[in-house]
Amino acid sequence: MTLWRLEWLRLVRTRRLLALLAVYAFFGLTGPLTARYIGEILRAAGTEGVRVEFPEPTPADGIAQFVGNASQIGLLVVVLVAASALAFDSRREMAVFLRTRVAGVRRIVFAAYGTTVAGAVAALLLGSACAWYETAVLLGSPPTGAMLVGTAYGAVFLAFAVALVALVAALVRGVPAAAGVTLVLLLFTGVLGSVARVDTWLPTGLLGALGDLTAGGSAGDYLPGLAVTLLLTVLALAAAVTLGDRREI
Repeated sequence: MTLWRLEWLRLVRTRRLLALLAVYAFFGLTGPLTARYIGEILRAAGTEGVRVEFPEPTPADGIAQFVGNASQIGLLVVVLVAASALAFDSRREMAVFLRTRVAGVRRIVFAAYGTTVAGAVAALLLGSACAWYETAVLLGSPPTGAMLVGTAYGAVFLAFAVALVALVAALVRGVPAAAGVTLVLLLFTGVLGSVARVDTWLPTGLLGALGDLTAGGSAGDYLPGLAVTLLLTVLALAAAVTLGDRREI
């Protein structure tokens, strides 16, 4: 059995893939629904005599709702699943089993990284497709080009996030530690981008690109962030392999 097949079976049989798909599909279906009926819901819950007015929701609002939820809960699930796969040294038996049968950590890291990214991207594609369909039915069709490019940007960000998990997992031991440190770093990067107004230059900027592009934003604004994200992804994987080779079990 190859490492890739082993990682794939772990992803499927532990139902981690199902969790990823379910979370993104859920938000893809409920995000546009929330955008469409939030006005009615709040008006129904309002106090007597208070009139609540909301602007007519647009297709961009439906996609923005999906992006907002997916960039929080969805990303949390992706990081947890990635940490479970890449923090293999946290389980001594698993670490000994893998390291004594494979020449070098590179193959182990790449197999776990590749299968996790494939699962995360598949979940993002499913969620985006659900949000696209639900938005078209309830609010009108969002721009096709913006949906495709925005989803591609989001997929690149997820590849970076998993690579960051691989790097952190090579520095710390334990699934909770790897996931927690990664989330803190991603949160710090997002806050830094917002405060310094350089979102489009940072990986976290790609996370919200789908919502911005469907609202009329320019895809070219995110090209610097795309280049930075790809570079950091390669560097994180290289560092994860180097540190993993040097780690004592």
